[in-house]
Amino acid sequence: MRALYDVAAPAKLNLFLHVTGRREDGYHLLQSAFMLLDWHDSLDFELHPGGAVSREDLTVPLPEDDLTVRAARALQQATGCTAGAHIRITKRLPAEAGMGGGSSDAASCLLALNRLWGLGLALPALEAIGLRLGADVPFFLRGRNAWVEGIGEQITPIELPPARFVVVKPPRGLKTADIFRHPALQRDSIGARITGFAADPWRFGHNSLEPVARLLNPEVGEALDFLASQGLAARMTGSGSAVYALLPPDKLPGQVLAQMPARWAGAGWVVRECGNLDVHPLVGWASSDDSVGS
Repeated sequence: MRALYDVAAPAKLNLFLHVTGRREDGYHLLQSAFMLLDWHDSLDFELHPGGAVSREDLTVPLPEDDLTVRAARALQQATGCTAGAHIRITKRLPAEAGMGGGSSDAASCLLALNRLWGLGLALPALEAIGLRLGADVPFFLRGRNAWVEGIGEQITPIELPPARFVVVKPPRGLKTADIFRHPALQRDSIGARITGFAADPWRFGHNSLEPVARLLNPEVGEALDFLASQGLAARMTGSGSAVYALLPPDKLPGQVLAQMPARWAGAGWVVRECGNLDVHPLVGWASSDDSVGS
């Protein structure tokens, strides 16, 4: 195997996000439900001898030492692998959106290079590497919609019915660290139960980060207000700045997009309709997972 092309790295939405506490080391304790979307980045991987890792950005430029490069180097370090790779990224997911784009790219990189380099690492070993890169990486490695707790490492698979959503990403993003260090952040949400979520997954709970996000970036409130004007119940995903709403069956494809404010056109706003996924396209790529997608 010399190359892998069009490797998908899908986005996620947080169906709710509760901050339930804070550990002594400063990490926040969370509860959330993560849902995969059919909106994704694409990555190409070509085998290179000599151990060098290089990256080519085919759309928007990324930071030199982004999570994808860091994931490749972390995999080399963990295994002693002497092979290298050239990675090409077609970036479609917006940055600083709360949709897990960087973490998803990193997870797909670990899965692809584990295969390309013939390492044969099982999923737990990849998760251990991934968790050091970002709290969301293990979720994308598992590749199934999930109830997530702790700092992101406690993952329980869940099943969700098929549904359509509209996502609005304002021009300005939000940095996760800015929200979590803000003094107005609510850190004492009451712990939720997965049974309560399962009874009504689309309307369950809230996003504890949303009030602070609206303070830091008023465009978040503008996006929420727009979706509310369309008769939709909207909330922010992750640490934002993207917001989303469930599309009811009576909303025709493109109907909400057609109502987008004229001033948003050409101003960096992203409005997109998407559907959810049952499983990640790369499920089965780790040696311990022999389920679908292998």
